[in-house]
Amino acid sequence: MILSRRLQERRQEAGLSLEQAARSLRVTPLTIRRLEKAEVALKPLYVEKLLQTYGAGPREIEEFCALAEQANEPGWWYPYRDVLPGWFKAYVSLETGARALRTYEPHYVTGLLQTPEYVHACLRGGFPNDSEEALAQRVELRLRRQSLLERDDAPTLWVVMEEAVLHRQVGSAAIMRAQIERLLEANELPHVSVDIVPFSAGAHVGACAPFTYFRFAEPELPDVVYSEILSAAVYLDQRADVSTHLEAHNRLSLLTSTRESTALLNRMRKEYT
Repeated sequence: MILSRRLQERRQEAGLSLEQAARSLRVTPLTIRRLEKAEVALKPLYVEKLLQTYGAGPREIEEFCALAEQANEPGWWYPYRDVLPGWFKAYVSLETGARALRTYEPHYVTGLLQTPEYVHACLRGGFPNDSEEALAQRVELRLRRQSLLERDDAPTLWVVMEEAVLHRQVGSAAIMRAQIERLLEANELPHVSVDIVPFSAGAHVGACAPFTYFRFAEPELPDVVYSEILSAAVYLDQRADVSTHLEAHNRLSLLTSTRESTALLNRMRKEYT
């Protein structure tokens, strides 16, 4: 995404239109647009020819092509490609590179804070026709994603969940109790916040599909919002869409407090004893 944005900036600095850039590669303007939006892989040969057209020097071209080759290397999640939906691959990549994540979850505990037992029960319910081998891969993938919270440069994670999540028993009572204990422990971490919106909040702006907001350290990358339905997902990076979701997350967080969320988690933990 960073390289694609830089490629677009280089074209604009050269004063060339999409049509003019496309002629240098003998492709359609749509192909150039897709390259600049990171919708297709950056082929080093394409990159080299475009940069030559834009007036770049040999050293800049060499460095850019080397980075393009690096960007095309499979991510750590490649071994799980058989159980990773195509529309979710970008999510894992964004999650890995984010500086800050804000999540709203009305149905389940967010994946980054699930215990192994909760993960297994959750995925078994979501993929009832999976073989044990496929299910084990899905579980392993989700647990590997959680390692980003243990990095030295771990992103901040701010989770807002509905109280309904705590009442939805996923697996046994013991699994739920351990999961709630995990949330209490996570809330003690300096880079993690877990807010629970109580039933008493009534109707509110977040009564919608779950979503995740990503912010990145790199200035070339826009904020991105991810939301999904049963078999697909949308990635939003237009300012109006991102602002709407960010405001919704802010409003949701005002419906509770750390003290109230902790008290609710402790009360629910006792109910599963």
